[in-house]
Amino acid sequence: MTPPSIIRTSTAEHYDAHVLKNYARAPLTLVRGRGAQVWDDAGNAYLDFTSGIAVSALGHCHPHWVAAIQRQAGELIHTSNLFRHPNQGELARRLVGYAGPGRIFFCNSGAEANEALLKLARLHGMKKAGEEGKCYKVICAQQAFHGRTFGGMSATPQEKIQKGFRPLVPGFAFGELNNLQSFAELVDDQTAAIFVETIQGEGGIHPCTPEFLTGLRQLCDRHNLLLMLDEVQCGIGRTGRFFAFEHAGVRADAIGMAKGLGGGFPIGAMWVGERCMELFQPGMHGTTFGGTPLACAAGLAVLDVLEREKLLARVQAQSPGWIDSLRQLATDFPAQVLGVRGLGYLVGLQMAADPTPFLAALRERGLLVPSAGGNVVRLLPPLTATADELARSIAIIRDVLVAKA
Repeated sequence: MTPPSIIRTSTAEHYDAHVLKNYARAPLTLVRGRGAQVWDDAGNAYLDFTSGIAVSALGHCHPHWVAAIQRQAGELIHTSNLFRHPNQGELARRLVGYAGPGRIFFCNSGAEANEALLKLARLHGMKKAGEEGKCYKVICAQQAFHGRTFGGMSATPQEKIQKGFRPLVPGFAFGELNNLQSFAELVDDQTAAIFVETIQGEGGIHPCTPEFLTGLRQLCDRHNLLLMLDEVQCGIGRTGRFFAFEHAGVRADAIGMAKGLGGGFPIGAMWVGERCMELFQPGMHGTTFGGTPLACAAGLAVLDVLEREKLLARVQAQSPGWIDSLRQLATDFPAQVLGVRGLGYLVGLQMAADPTPFLAALRERGLLVPSAGGNVVRLLPPLTATADELARSIAIIRDVLVAKA
């Protein structure tokens, strides 16, 4: 028998034979990246506006980020959370500086961060109603997406996510996004928290209005509920502010974050404000890999670049004109593009039909973008994208719209 190591097969054949078929992958094998560009195994270059689904905030292989990872890999990679290490303490300090007084729990993904938030809600409900009480309901939004763990999936009222996995975790109710009254009507003695994405990502790029977030804050204050915000996709500078909710001027009780925080290396985090930061006690929650020296080095490097290169200001300066150009496309091609939603570098084109053929045509012309719920084409440039790269994305989209008109 020929040893597996010397069998000559393509990457596509390896995937077909050995990788679980739970993703509908594009027929593309990527091998290298630099900035906002990636190359496939045939040498073709693409403008990458997937950013690893909002993960590669600094683009691909930013020199400072690469150097930080290389340096840390040669010093200390993993300790577990049985011990302290400098990077975790420093990253927690800097994140608290953005979020406000409180504490940080580190994990490995957005799903884990959101699961920790749901456990926080249970602890708050127990404190509110007593251990024998049944105060554990969490009110979420219709079309939400909070991950694929059982808790996150139960908070995600989408049939395509929940199908095949019932019975789900009990204790969730769903209001209409930006309809404060629909949330208020769901509050009762069993309610512990309200949990929403500041901008719904997978659900189709639906931002919370400032008025809605302000109303949720007041509703939570009135009924002693936690306001928990999922900033996994829309946070870490993607909208031009470090957290998307900052545009509304509200303050959360707890925040879930991940994706862009590691710039490509897996890390997630939950920030918990002073009001409820003592609810978790030793033994109540944990993770083997969360907040390793290597993961935190990646997170620190992301913050370094955000601050040194003034990327928040760059997104604020460049995104309005880019979004205006996208809106012009909707005006010019109303039969294909029904509208544009989003903020900063988290934008969705509402298409009139299934966007799958459109995504393929963009890919053929050198632009990679993902879809989102409800026939939406999602645009996620790296925060380092140049004005020329943004303009190039508009030109490619226009070319495809013209060809399909």
